Amino acid sequence: QVFTFNRVEIKVQPSVKVKNGAPMSIVCHADISKSTNFQLKHNFTIFKDGKLVFMTVSGKGDARYEIPVARSSDTGDYECTVEADGKAKSSNSLHVWVTGMTKPILIAEKKEVLEGEVVKLRCELPEEVPPLYFFFRKIKMNSTPKEKFVFEPHRNFSVMEFSVEEDDNILQFDCFGRRNVKLEFESSKHSNTTLVTVREPFIKPTLNAKPSSNITEGDRIQFECSTVVAQMRDIEIILQKNKTILSSVRDEKLLKYSAVATLEDSGEYLCKVEQGRTSKTTKLNVIVSELFPKPILAASMTKLDENKELTLNCSISGFQKANFSILRKNSNGDICLKNSGNLTIIVNVNDTGSYICKAEVKGIVKESKPVRINVYAPVSKPTLSVASGLPEVVLGKPLQLICRSVMGTPPITFRFYKGNEIKKTVINDTYATFLDKNITQNDKRGYKCDARNNHSSGMKTSNILNITVIVPIRNASLGSIPYGKVEDGSETVFLCSVNEGSWPIHFRIFRKTDREVLLFEKNENADRVMWRKEAMNRRDTGTYYCMASNRANVDVKSHPITISVVLAAWQKGVIAAFVLILIAGAVTLTLWWFLCKKKKGNECSALATNLTSEKLTRQHNDGDYYSGSGYIEDSENHMKSTDENKGPDLESAEVEYTEVEVSTLDPHREIDSVPIHFPAPVQKGTETVYSEIRKANN
Repeated sequence: QVFTFNRVEIKVQPSVKVKNGAPMSIVCHADISKSTNFQLKHNFTIFKDGKLVFMTVSGKGDARYEIPVARSSDTGDYECTVEADGKAKSSNSLHVWVTGMTKPILIAEKKEVLEGEVVKLRCELPEEVPPLYFFFRKIKMNSTPKEKFVFEPHRNFSVMEFSVEEDDNILQFDCFGRRNVKLEFESSKHSNTTLVTVREPFIKPTLNAKPSSNITEGDRIQFECSTVVAQMRDIEIILQKNKTILSSVRDEKLLKYSAVATLEDSGEYLCKVEQGRTSKTTKLNVIVSELFPKPILAASMTKLDENKELTLNCSISGFQKANFSILRKNSNGDICLKNSGNLTIIVNVNDTGSYICKAEVKGIVKESKPVRINVYAPVSKPTLSVASGLPEVVLGKPLQLICRSVMGTPPITFRFYKGNEIKKTVINDTYATFLDKNITQNDKRGYKCDARNNHSSGMKTSNILNITVIVPIRNASLGSIPYGKVEDGSETVFLCSVNEGSWPIHFRIFRKTDREVLLFEKNENADRVMWRKEAMNRRDTGTYYCMASNRANVDVKSHPITISVVLAAWQKGVIAAFVLILIAGAVTLTLWWFLCKKKKGNECSALATNLTSEKLTRQHNDGDYYSGSGYIEDSENHMKSTDENKGPDLESAEVEYTEVEVSTLDPHREIDSVPIHFPAPVQKGTETVYSEIRKANN
């Protein structure tokens, strides 16, 4: 009994889209191949969205899951699995969409509410599965419905509140649902319509003005605002004008407010009654006629010198019967100068300010427009100075000038001059500044400034200010005589100069070896400075440079020069003479050797003995000696050859000659203070010296 699953299929009848309420069948079919015709038990399992919804055992190759009334909750992905004798196979997933949602049910918490309260609603989709969207609508006669929505990811119902506003009488509410199926939205039908009745907690208030809404300033006006209340609890009446609260009462049905009318009281008044969330308003327009116009303040002069006379006059056009007063404005309160329509005073600078007058008729006080009075003290003679302090400027940099007048009432007009040319005009309180960027080296024009204000005395002019233009140092250079190599002990003259720069100039000369050493410095009213250095020595060898600066405060450095201190001519002569003496001795010694080899007998031996003894004596007395390549260590051989008591006769001895190279001493070599001895002859260049060595028999 061998079998195998070919395939497992799942399908929906009548189709994958089924209307809500219609019957629906999910059919699972297994296609199996058998070796013989034998009976096989099949376990059918059907899943929806991964959850088990149907299971059966059958000997046939088909199984059917019947849904008599399909609902939108049956929408989902279906899959079936068939198992037989230890083998199992699953079908592909199949999406089934039950179109059309159930009609929602809407319930209102109250059927009757007051203005300012809220209506609480509950909308439910009993046969739907979340997530769902719920939409609530508030419907009022002759207006567009107000709609709100709520997303419910885990419930099939939702709750919403609507506030009841003023003028809401009879309200209707409904709701509907919406869901998302495979990125497509599907909406339900609208629910039943719920009717809610609205009652007023109080009536719209009434607002009256007594004696009338048209009155004349100076008359008393009284406002009355009233309403009818269903429940006298937490009710408030407010009277406003231009958003300003004039009066208010609580837990009362009537508000009264009175005042003396002025022109400013004209306008729109509002009475508002509030209780909880409910508020109702009533408006009233009031017109107040003018009793008399505003007074006018006139001044004899608005700008005048100190110690002059000032007259102020207050009047009302076409109206004489009024009480006048003249005042000066002050931040801490107006100062009354005189209770009259006329005022005459001798002014000083402290009287500068704003003045007003007031007029009173029947308790109505009106104020004139302010009049500005300016009292001027004359300006003092200005002083012109440089901002940096000293009357000088570096060429290429700007010059900032300050013109200041100690006395004088502002505003003061300052003018700056360069020569006779006006460069700048400034209006300020006590001082002004001017920045001159066009400074030239040969500009000889002086600066001045003048100052004036509104005082009749006129203009005051400062003294002329002359400015020194400082030219910065340019191109410093250093030279010396002699230049480069200087003899030991001789004098050297250093010359530091600049191409350009204002005097005095500060010169400095440095020597740089492993560190910088200041050798010379001097302030000079010239473009160059000379320094003599006497008795130069080896320690003065090094690099020299100079630096120059002036009041421009810029150090300019020259290119360095190198000084080498060498031996003086007389020192070279002494060394040369000593070397020549040594050379002459070497020549004499060489000649002696040539003569000695031609002679026979004791005469030559005796002479060699004497010379050798003298040579050994000098070596012993001199101590350390120069052991150059030209020195021949032959004293032992000579001592042996001069001993007459030992060995055979010298005349019978054989003579051999040895060739030796002699090195040359450099005459320019630096000579230290330690004495140097030259016992061996030294020749200039390389020469051949023949030394005679006699062979003894022993």
